[in-house]
Amino acid sequence: MFDLLKSELSRRTLLHKAGFGLITLGIVPAIFKPSRSLAQAAKEPPIPPEKKLGWAVVGLGKFATQQIIPSFAECKRSKLVALVSGDRAKAEQYARQYGVNPKNIYNYQNYDTIRNNPEVDVIYVILPNALHAEYTIRGAQAAKHIMCEKPMAVTVAECQAMIDAVKKAGRKLMIAYRAQYEPFNLAAIQLAQSGKLGKLKSIVSDHGRNLDPKEPSDRWRAQKKLAGGGSLYDIGIYSLNATRYITGEEPTEISAMMYSTPNDPRFREVEENVNFTLRFPSGVLANCTSSYGYSDTKRIQVFGSDATLELDPATDYYKHRLTVKSKNGNEERNIQEQNQFALEMDHLSESIMNNKQPKTPGEEGLQDVRLMQLIYEAARTGRTIKV
Repeated sequence: MFDLLKSELSRRTLLHKAGFGLITLGIVPAIFKPSRSLAQAAKEPPIPPEKKLGWAVVGLGKFATQQIIPSFAECKRSKLVALVSGDRAKAEQYARQYGVNPKNIYNYQNYDTIRNNPEVDVIYVILPNALHAEYTIRGAQAAKHIMCEKPMAVTVAECQAMIDAVKKAGRKLMIAYRAQYEPFNLAAIQLAQSGKLGKLKSIVSDHGRNLDPKEPSDRWRAQKKLAGGGSLYDIGIYSLNATRYITGEEPTEISAMMYSTPNDPRFREVEENVNFTLRFPSGVLANCTSSYGYSDTKRIQVFGSDATLELDPATDYYKHRLTVKSKNGNEERNIQEQNQFALEMDHLSESIMNNKQPKTPGEEGLQDVRLMQLIYEAARTGRTIKV
């Protein structure tokens, strides 16, 4: 997700900001727990069919250039109008490819002048985790709405500062939880919460891959200063968030274990494996794993008294499979794949147009960061943590 900056000066400047540009904060107020009821859909006023909001993408790493930017072609309410990068030549290349006016190319130093560009309505922050807070806050101070990649930030305090800055600016903040807009995951939520699986008993969710330092997009993920954490922050967050949106509840207890392969240079600063268990108010128990050491896995299983749901792959970019297993046999659900990136971007654009809170606001991101911090605490201490 992070630009490979051709200019070492630009790179040093940006990394300097990672260490010194974040805000020191005090005590954070009580956590807001957003509702996930399926009955929240409200009738929206009509929007002119040609209306699209202008978006600026901050950071031109692999994820931005291979997933997000191409997805604007499938958006109905969002269009790419600006780029922010430390590599001018790279930005110009993508500007030519996607029809962005060269005057709308910014770097990390003149980023704040985006306030003077009326073409930009929304800023999408796609940078290393430790930079999310700074560039979200600066974007809000430039009077723009914000989409921020997950995890929302490194600490709960940073998350709260982001929420406060966007609120002070009178703008909207959404965290890019793409799975909550993806059709297969939405179908899984409906099945689980409608009672069609019977009474929910257990959830198992596993997300892992091999961290590859040869991949430029993985280099910063091995650095605690930029990533904030290891496999839990990067992909374990999918397992955690899935338990919350599948149940529609917040966990009350957390226990966890953590392990990294000794002498593996990839894990000098960040963890390899985290296994954690969550207890929910309804009695559902969730067993989750995250890993930077096992082969690619993106799986969610939901066990009910009458049937079992398996989503595998669950959080892939392009392909998903949903199977319901019961005494009557196995049924694979036929659901049309859609571009989840376009869906989530259009959701924020429509929320802005209709002046409604996005489905995954800053409070949703804050809650996951808070819970991941408690997972780390449970793993370090060996205690079950009451939430």
